[in-house]
Amino acid sequence: MNFIRLLPVILSLLLLGAHFFRAANTVIFLLTVATPLLLLIRKPWVVRSCQIVLVAGGIEWIRTMVVLAKMRQASGEPWERLALILGGVALFTVCSVLVFRFRSLRERYKLT
Repeated sequence: MNFIRLLPVILSLLLLGAHFFRAANTVIFLLTVATPLLLLIRKPWVVRSCQIVLVAGGIEWIRTMVVLAKMRQASGEPWERLALILGGVALFTVCSVLVFRFRSLRERYKLT
């Protein structure tokens, strides 16, 4: 059951990894994709580390949205759909930190 509760975190981190892979940023790609493996360790610092990565990932999605929207605006292409999609991905990524509020996850990672 905890795996299903952690699914938003894992999915967010894998999407973020795909983003860095597409940008050819290999080091950050490997770190981001390896971060879900930390969830196997039952320590409070694991939760805080994942939360920091997820919030930073949300900021990265917003930065990417702004950069790509400006590029599309400059070339006269539509940019609204891009902004909605990347804004939704950023929101999903940042909201993924909230899964650690479930009692079972707080107990698993000793956050009580």
